[in-house]
Amino acid sequence: MSQFAFKQFSVTQHHAAMKVSTDGILLGAWVPLAEANRIIDVGTGTGLIALMCKQRSPISKVHAVELDDAALKDAEFNIKHSPWPDIELHRCAIQEFDSELRFDLMVSNPPYFNASLKGENQARNRARHTDSLSFDALLDAFEKFTTVAGQLAVILPYEESLLFQQLLEKRNLGLAASCIIHTTPNKVPSRRLMLLGKARYESVSEEVLVIYDSNNQYTKEYVRLCHAFYLKM
Repeated sequence: MSQFAFKQFSVTQHHAAMKVSTDGILLGAWVPLAEANRIIDVGTGTGLIALMCKQRSPISKVHAVELDDAALKDAEFNIKHSPWPDIELHRCAIQEFDSELRFDLMVSNPPYFNASLKGENQARNRARHTDSLSFDALLDAFEKFTTVAGQLAVILPYEESLLFQQLLEKRNLGLAASCIIHTTPNKVPSRRLMLLGKARYESVSEEVLVIYDSNNQYTKEYVRLCHAFYLKM
C-alpha cells in the first residue's frame, strides 16, 4: 500500500523501506504528551509518529530526524501536505544531530534486530537492524538532547525490551511506564511500549494491551487507544 489514510492526515510511503505499521501507531497513540512542549522523533521514516504527536498536541514543537534519503522524501511530502507543516525535519542520523534545543520528549520506533539474518534490501536492513542506531546510541542521544525531566518512549519486541531495560539499569535511568502488547489473548507478548526518564521512579505504571480478541476483532482497549487515528475505527 503506497498510501495510508488516517482521520486527519495521510501517509504516502512510496520510497520508505519501512511502511506504516501497528508498532508505529501504537507508540504514537500511547506515548504521554501532557508535559511535552518540545518533541523529537528519532528515525521518523515516513513521519508517522511525528504527525501523530502533532495531532494529539498541536501546540507542541515537533522535530523529526531521519537518516535515509528515500524515507526523507516520504516524510517531507507527508509533513508538507499535513495540517502541521511546521514539523521540523532534520536530514541526518541522530549521532550527527546538533542542536542547542533540549527536548521534553524523545520518541523512537528504533531498529531492533541485533543478530537476525539480513535481506538484500539495504534500506530495509538499515531500518530494521541496529547497525545504524544501536540502543546505546539512542540512549546517548536521549541523555544529550533532553531536559533533566525529559523522557524517552520506544516500542520494541518483547525479548529485545528486556535487553534494553538492562541498559537502562546500567545507566541509572528509570522506567516510568510499560505496556506489554499481545496480538491475541492466547499469544505470548509480541511488543512492549516503554517510557523512561533520567531518574528512578518510585512506582512504574504497568499495563497489558491485547490488539485482537478471540473473534479476530479489535479489542475495546485497542479501539479506545487508537480510535482518533484509524479512518474506519
